[in-house]
Amino acid sequence: MSQIYQKLVDYFAISGLNISSGFEPDQLSGDNLHCSPLERSYKPRILAHFPDNVLGNPFDAEAVCMLCHPRGLNFRTQRDSREPKFHSFLITKEDGMRSYGAALTMYEEIENKEICVAMQTLQAMHMAELSNTQSRTLYPHLSPAHSHGSPQHKSPDKISTGKMYDQKRDTLYGTKCISIISRLPLISTFEQFLQSLYDVVLEQDPPALALTSYIYSIIHEVPVLPPGRSMRLAFPNQLVVCQRPGITELPLLDYSMRDLFLLFNLDNILAIFCSVLLERQVLLFSREFQRLMLISEGISALIFPFHWQHVYVPILPASLIHFLDAPVPFIMGLQGTDSKPLFEACSKANLCLVDIDSGAVESPDDLPAFPYMSELKQDLLQELQRQSSLKDDRSGHQRDSGFVRDSYFGSDSALGSADGSTSNLKWSISEKLEMLQHNEALSKVMALSRKSGVKSSLEDIRESLSDAAILAHRSGVSATRASLDDHAKDLLFNSSIREIFLHYFLQIFGSYEEFIIGTAQDMESWINNRETMQNFDKTAFLSDHAEEHLHFLSPFTETQMFACFIDNKILSQWEDPDANLAIFEGRLKMFQEDQTDQRLRKFYRTAAAKEAESMIEKRATIVDIVAPTPKKLEDGGSCHHKPGFFPILSSAILNKEPAGSRSRAMQWRIKYGLTTAKSTEQKHTFEQRDKYIQEIRSKGSHQPNLSDMNLKAMVNTNLKFMETLLKECKTKTKRMLVQKMGQEAVDLGHGEVTVVGVEENTLIASLCDLLERIWSHGLQQKQGKSALWSHLVNYNNDHAQKSHENQPPEQSHISSDLTSSVPLEGGSSCPSGTQTWPVRRQHRRKASRGPEMPALDTLPVSVLVDMRNVQQMTEIKTDVGYARAFVRLSLEKKLLSKHLKELMSNQELLRSLYKRYAFLRCEDEREQFLYHLLSLNAVDYYCFTNTFTATVIVYRILVFPRLKLSGGATTANCWLSLSGQLGETDKLSLPKHALDISIQNRNLGILTTMRIGHDNGGISPKWMVEHVLVRNEITGQTYRFPCGRWLGKGADDGALERLLVAEPVPSTVDANELMERCRTPPRCRSPSMPRKSNEPRLLVSEIQEKLSDVVNNLVKHFCKTEKERGSATGLLCGEYGLVYCMEHVFQYGFKSSRLFRNRVFIWDFLEKVLSYLETLLSDTEHYQIAQDISTTMQSYCYIVSCINQASESLGKDGRFQIFVCIGVRDRLLQRWIKLISKTPITATMYEEQSFLRDPSLVQFLIQILDSLKEFQISLEASLIKGVNL
Repeated sequence: MSQIYQKLVDYFAISGLNISSGFEPDQLSGDNLHCSPLERSYKPRILAHFPDNVLGNPFDAEAVCMLCHPRGLNFRTQRDSREPKFHSFLITKEDGMRSYGAALTMYEEIENKEICVAMQTLQAMHMAELSNTQSRTLYPHLSPAHSHGSPQHKSPDKISTGKMYDQKRDTLYGTKCISIISRLPLISTFEQFLQSLYDVVLEQDPPALALTSYIYSIIHEVPVLPPGRSMRLAFPNQLVVCQRPGITELPLLDYSMRDLFLLFNLDNILAIFCSVLLERQVLLFSREFQRLMLISEGISALIFPFHWQHVYVPILPASLIHFLDAPVPFIMGLQGTDSKPLFEACSKANLCLVDIDSGAVESPDDLPAFPYMSELKQDLLQELQRQSSLKDDRSGHQRDSGFVRDSYFGSDSALGSADGSTSNLKWSISEKLEMLQHNEALSKVMALSRKSGVKSSLEDIRESLSDAAILAHRSGVSATRASLDDHAKDLLFNSSIREIFLHYFLQIFGSYEEFIIGTAQDMESWINNRETMQNFDKTAFLSDHAEEHLHFLSPFTETQMFACFIDNKILSQWEDPDANLAIFEGRLKMFQEDQTDQRLRKFYRTAAAKEAESMIEKRATIVDIVAPTPKKLEDGGSCHHKPGFFPILSSAILNKEPAGSRSRAMQWRIKYGLTTAKSTEQKHTFEQRDKYIQEIRSKGSHQPNLSDMNLKAMVNTNLKFMETLLKECKTKTKRMLVQKMGQEAVDLGHGEVTVVGVEENTLIASLCDLLERIWSHGLQQKQGKSALWSHLVNYNNDHAQKSHENQPPEQSHISSDLTSSVPLEGGSSCPSGTQTWPVRRQHRRKASRGPEMPALDTLPVSVLVDMRNVQQMTEIKTDVGYARAFVRLSLEKKLLSKHLKELMSNQELLRSLYKRYAFLRCEDEREQFLYHLLSLNAVDYYCFTNTFTATVIVYRILVFPRLKLSGGATTANCWLSLSGQLGETDKLSLPKHALDISIQNRNLGILTTMRIGHDNGGISPKWMVEHVLVRNEITGQTYRFPCGRWLGKGADDGALERLLVAEPVPSTVDANELMERCRTPPRCRSPSMPRKSNEPRLLVSEIQEKLSDVVNNLVKHFCKTEKERGSATGLLCGEYGLVYCMEHVFQYGFKSSRLFRNRVFIWDFLEKVLSYLETLLSDTEHYQIAQDISTTMQSYCYIVSCINQASESLGKDGRFQIFVCIGVRDRLLQRWIKLISKTPITATMYEEQSFLRDPSLVQFLIQILDSLKEFQISLEASLIKGVNL
């Protein structure tokens, strides 16, 4: 606490009808003139509040009045129900400070004749409107056949249609509210206090002690309840005991979770729980205001140790209904009778709709399940069954207003009766002290006591005697009830349920501290660099959890509540920890001491949980503190008692603070050992810490200001919302860039971005949610759950209509550019298998014979094209799914900013869909928003390709043969097959002389390899292929497959098929440049043939350097998690990959390379070694071979033989490629090299300085390949296709 002394209650307020102002229409509640006067809402006023002001918590009259009367002032007659209603509320300041309110709304008779005449006049005007034909035309519901009431303006109780008021026959009643404002949410205690005041108001006889005395006592004399203590308070006609948890117990929750579980089933409770944890928008709806607070506070308590950081308005007044447009996370509650129209109007993708009265919950789309969900549900069910209090005869409906229970000392107490008789010990002591108050001898004794410091006043003697009486009754006298009351049982129930949720938070975040990154030396430097520092290693934290939990944990670690939790932990190294954090840390320490292994443990009642429950029982049965007893005020304080009317209170008395209250408060605290005064330095440190925390939280959402609801204030609030959106957009795009650019370039040589982890998907999903919130802001009318997709549909319809108006009827408005992605002949649009067809292009014919070189045109760039591609995806069923697919596709194509700019360029459409204050209609904010999205073009995403794995993709394939030396034409039947990270195609036959074809196939993912070959048929089968291009016609991603080799028997190495490795083409390369590259031979053939003598030969040091680099890249690749690795094919077989380096190793010092040029290949040498080793293994009589060497020889012979027995279409270089890949996978390659280096075949075919004969170079090869032994290397099926091991 910032102050040494703080009172329990800050304010007591009275609100209702201001007689001098009369009936003021509540304009902020909307037009309700079509309702009868008794059904309309009127503007309430604060009639009085005491005291005038409290330091640190100024009275907010507008907010209190609005929350005490969320539906405005209501009026009724003697024919209507006038039962009082209790509800609590919450005021959240812009700095995050909360004040809790308790309000009791009663109906008080209107005696003022002018007010009654005014109501009669309004009634007559309304009747005149009913008889007016024109009015019935404008308002059809004014007809007698229609209801006079509007559902949104009706009170929770049923009001008859056509409600009438007759001044002569009817008595008019208006709502008046008495309320308490406190910073401590002792809701049950405050309810009983207000109810006791109301009971006194209804009594016919005046009370023995005026209500002013009780109100004065609670706002001036009752101190704040310290943690871990219970206090007894004297209310009219009853004594009440309240209690507050200790600093090691879970924070105070004075709402019954038993009612929460009676209103909803477990699945719905957990759906709301997950929505709040993931900071989705949560909208509550109920007829009862108290139920809105119950659900809001109950769910907020379940997320401990985390704290909701965004807009929090459990009771949203009718005048603030426009806040539902807020494009930020929120928890809001609305009161009404019919939730269906509201739910239809507010349905959004990231909105959780909760109808409390029916127990229905409509959770957001794709809401991930909480980790250990099944175990959590089972533990909750067992606990509910254990609670005997659930077996009572209560119905499934909650009580009308909070807790309903008897007086703490029984319902038959006659406290404060007119005759002064009482059976309570406390009151008998008070009466006796009253007799001694003016005793002269006692005055002298008190003077001596004050000097000695023993006792200071008669009040201390009164309290000491009361304490003694209480202690005496603890031994058996009936001062307390033998069993716990309902309130204590509710607190025990709350504790048991919250302990279960806390158990799973401890299980999930038990090791969170290990992943905190703290580099700042002091708090000030940490605060200054907060935005640029990474405080938590989310990737390492996620990798420490099971895969099925990542779908929830990944987005949760991106929430504001988790960031604030980590910030509080870092700040705790300089300052005392946050209260919630301190409790969590204490529980975590005990949890880790009990835990013997890292496996999930079922919930068990820890010692701390048992201690907390025992303390609740102890505080309920043994009172620690007795609050000062209200007494007759010396300045008078008596007020006129009139049954049914709340008395007019004296401002002069209630605003006057008692003399010496500070000193008495300090003595009170010293007496009970409650001194917590901090030094000036400590106080300054706490204030500085609070300031820093507020700076951190300032990036959160703006809280509604209930005090100022004029037009200017609404505009300022809307501007702050838009600032929050821009800041969030900047933060998310920056986070996405850092996450992507911080990844290591595992794609060496072929540019493949392979990291597609849960974290990246979470960031993109978060961006989709942000876009939905932006597009939902300021909508004129909701048209579906996805505001973004609705805008796209309207844009498409508008474009189609304009195109139809501007073009002749026979022309289609669909662009002709789309024909490139649609089959030209045969086949359905979404086939189950692969379909192939040639793409017919208008090319200029050349005079030379042979096929014409293909050309690749540019894909059309248009919002409509991508939208229609998304619409053709049959696996998507909802508008939200379409919108997310569109965002992912645009992001992958680096067109997100451009597409959204095009979408917002239609100003006429924007004006028809959005209100003036909408984000999309604010030009400056819109431009900044697009600028932030444009920065995402700096990195490559495959978020569409890797997410929608079942969609059908059109692939365009262009083959570039060598036209010189008759290499471009072949009489053979050619084929090819594509492989990607998600699958592969069957063999696809290529039409004769067709170099430009398109195929339809299920999404292959990121392409990795291609096999291309032919059957060697015809008179001239040889075919020279330079490159093959493949383009995904939906995403536009293009891959180049370099070859540069002959296909055919008797040509090159005799291969009839070759494996080509994909190289993604950067999006910055245009079509013309790409065509030029593909018309020239590749710099690195796939796989390489032996170099010609005129080609420069690599030096030993260069080969060693290249081999070291590729092995190092492989090590880094396999050190990543399996999901982040992607494909290793490029590192093995791609440009400058392992196979390329091993070719140079075997070619270096190869004698036959000089003697026979290209006639002898590396595979020829390996086959000679095979023959030699088979001879040794078969001649066991002359050769004795060690077991380990024999095993190596056998594995070599087996692998080489299997490769030779594979398809005859494999060439010699292709066989060597398989040999290297299998050797690395099976950890045999280094052993084979050592074996080969010792054979006489090597001495015959290699020079002495070669890699295979120089002992130091052989040792280098063995050592560097040994570094790959610890990894489990898996090969794509396309690499060893046809080889049966």
